[in-house]
Amino acid sequence: MPPAIDLSHEIGHGTVTYPGLPAPAICDFLSREASRQFYAEGVEFHIGRIDMVANTGTYIDSPFHRYAGGKDLAALPLDRVVDLEGVKVRSNAPMIDADAFEGVPIENRAVLIETAWSRHWGTERYLSGHPFVTAAAARHLKERGAKLVGIDSLNIDDIADRSRPVHSILLGADIPIVEHMTNLSALPETGFRFFAAPVKVREFGTFPVRAFAIVR
Repeated sequence: MPPAIDLSHEIGHGTVTYPGLPAPAICDFLSREASRQFYAEGVEFHIGRIDMVANTGTYIDSPFHRYAGGKDLAALPLDRVVDLEGVKVRSNAPMIDADAFEGVPIENRAVLIETAWSRHWGTERYLSGHPFVTAAAARHLKERGAKLVGIDSLNIDDIADRSRPVHSILLGADIPIVEHMTNLSALPETGFRFFAAPVKVREFGTFPVRAFAIVR
């Protein structure tokens, strides 16, 4: 099998993903030293604990994130998030409009948008002025039958627009969104399979994923 290409950011204690949201707190629930009392001599285990909001690191949005009646993580079909034929679109535009996707094979594909904004990850620059997708482009992706849409930016929407049209359009059409991706430059434009499965949690709309691709 060809090597997998990792498209996810690391999550660590204090990692800031989005302005105004708390960073994760990572600690021991049971340390190796404390565990020794429960096991035979020379045997130890570690049980970690993490306290975080769902929107941490590289994560996937299911329809429930936007709509109370939408599919939550537990109801998200696997064929929407794993082993998807992928296509990559590069854009240097601050607003990525429908014309960026003209001539791109979209139907039944994971459409990954490379903006190179992930180079600012971990800095104050990452948290404002990010590139985003327009409502017209979201409608185009929906009408052309995209199966999933991902981006290597802070948000697929303009966070100054409180109506969040791209989330509304795509999640309203059962098209999951993966945000805060990275390393998209390692992918070809076509000829890869994409994977981004979250944990199976009821009444939850968003969760971190280990997004990756395999080039065929």
